[in-house]
Amino acid sequence: MTKKLVAYFSASGVTKEVAQNLASAIEGDLYEIKPAVPYTDADLNWMDKNARSTVEMRDHNSRPDIVEDDAHVEEYDEIFVGFPVWWYIAPTIVNTFLEKYDFSNKKIILFATSGGSGFGKTVDNIRPSVADSCEVIEGKILNHNPSVDELKAWAESL
Repeated sequence: MTKKLVAYFSASGVTKEVAQNLASAIEGDLYEIKPAVPYTDADLNWMDKNARSTVEMRDHNSRPDIVEDDAHVEEYDEIFVGFPVWWYIAPTIVNTFLEKYDFSNKKIILFATSGGSGFGKTVDNIRPSVADSCEVIEGKILNHNPSVDELKAWAESL
């Protein structure tokens, strides 16, 4: 039996709801990627060129610090990684998480929430943060908090 983890970053709570339902749907464990310094509303104001999120996303090498919880990724075969899409890619804090652990021979399935864009170049930006032997799958944009049944059907179709 495949052991599954749902790891997610959620700045506003939208992705968190989807991640919780997905973990329930796939009978997987849940792990929150937490920033060491939580994001404020001002940090998330994408119209402000000096907002924290804007500054981080302009520099694709930015690696915001995360809370030092142990995700125990070595215990899992499949890891669903969720996040809001920022500037057509995953927030750089997701790269921080991926670079902290060894994902060799793991299968990562991405899922995201978005106010209007798709995955863009997310896979291209995530690939260098994991081992070559890690399979990265562009999953699905999961807006409007799909039901547990819908998420289960999606996960089983992978």
